[in-house]
Amino acid sequence: MSHLVDKIGVAIHNAKSNAHDFAQVSKSLAEEKLLDVAYVDLTFQFIGASGIPKMDVVGSADPYFVAKLDNRISMVSTVQTNTTTPVWNEIWKVKNVPVTADLHVELFDKDVGAPHDDYIGKFKTTVSPGAKEAEIEGPLFRRERGTFWLKIESTPSQNVKPKNTYTFAGPVRFSKHCSPTIGRLTNLDNARLYSTWKMYLVGVQMFFHDTHQHWNRDYKAAQSIFQGPTSIAVRSTIQAGHRMLYARSTSNGFGVINDSADFINLLHGGDSRAPTNATASTTPATNNNNIPDFTNRVKPAVYTYIISSEDDSFRFSETGAAFFVDFASKHALHSSCAETVRYSGEFHPRPECGWAKFNDDISDDQVNWELVIDNNSGTYSPDPMMLPQLKELLEYNFPGLKVYALSHEDPALSESREACRAYAMKCRGIAQDELQPHAAAGEVTLLHQVSAKVLNNSADETQ
Repeated sequence: MSHLVDKIGVAIHNAKSNAHDFAQVSKSLAEEKLLDVAYVDLTFQFIGASGIPKMDVVGSADPYFVAKLDNRISMVSTVQTNTTTPVWNEIWKVKNVPVTADLHVELFDKDVGAPHDDYIGKFKTTVSPGAKEAEIEGPLFRRERGTFWLKIESTPSQNVKPKNTYTFAGPVRFSKHCSPTIGRLTNLDNARLYSTWKMYLVGVQMFFHDTHQHWNRDYKAAQSIFQGPTSIAVRSTIQAGHRMLYARSTSNGFGVINDSADFINLLHGGDSRAPTNATASTTPATNNNNIPDFTNRVKPAVYTYIISSEDDSFRFSETGAAFFVDFASKHALHSSCAETVRYSGEFHPRPECGWAKFNDDISDDQVNWELVIDNNSGTYSPDPMMLPQLKELLEYNFPGLKVYALSHEDPALSESREACRAYAMKCRGIAQDELQPHAAAGEVTLLHQVSAKVLNNSADETQ
């Protein structure tokens, strides 16, 4: 009993030294499991703000915010462009949160091309339900930075366990980042429009539990990244490339995935080019040169993906994207050289009948689309025994989508993947060399941009 009293005394002392308020004392006691605290499931509606100051001399503001619950879970909003009265109306659901939790929100002004975004201000509030109006506090001598409006809904949690507190519950939000090679072409008529996607999945802990995939110590490319005297330099370059690929910008696309159709719509795309197959469909829309336009059709392409151990995000891009050129590992580029991932590999969409039996006379909305996903990743060599859990996770997040999770050694995977690529070449005008990372003549690679940026930064530091 005396030991318990001592622990309570220490918890109160630590909390008082940090915050000097009863809420912090209660939170500290709850974390020490010395005080029974109720848990709730929360829905945040981040409505908007007004009175945001202009942070630059020219133009207005491009505000976004980062919301955190007790530094245990966070979300980043979309960027609202050219406004001092941003309206977000973004939803964030988190389950099993102690009622003693605090919501911390920081606002920033997006500065495209700058090393850091301008800091606007912050505010803190409890998670008690109801509509809230918070004053945004800026740095010293710039205290008033506008007003923020939000609404919190709260319901009692069920079956709370120590490992499932602060659990992300949706919605599945995604961001689309344009390739940094766009607009950096010298001898090409058209930019190859490659993108990276990042979306936050629900239920990763529920399906994968504490299972993570460590980098493959038997894979030579992974060894060059994670061990040895030159690995630090290799990782630094890859991480710089990752930051460029996933940089938040005013040009990013944002959205919410509600079902399988929303996810499949992300996989639309393609150039306007003549198919090599003379008998290809005549039904797709055409551009001004009377060449079939497949921009709004599902693209027969293979994608490289990882599911992050850090934030449970699903990150992916086309396997043939030019920005992979000269990097030691595509998966490490997506993971920012994380030592572990939840899972990794490749995937491709396919019509229910398979690409070999498909033709472009069939409208995409008349097709039942499937996702074929695997563990084809030398860098992390994911355990094939986890493929059933991967299938369940993705079908849970994309309701209505039929997922086939196959081992990279499965002949059925090779047959499906090659049929996808064959259709791309025969009916969509994709060249053989575009199926794997390559740089066309005159195309500035991501590695070149990263190297130039590192040199410029080093030159600035020595001046």
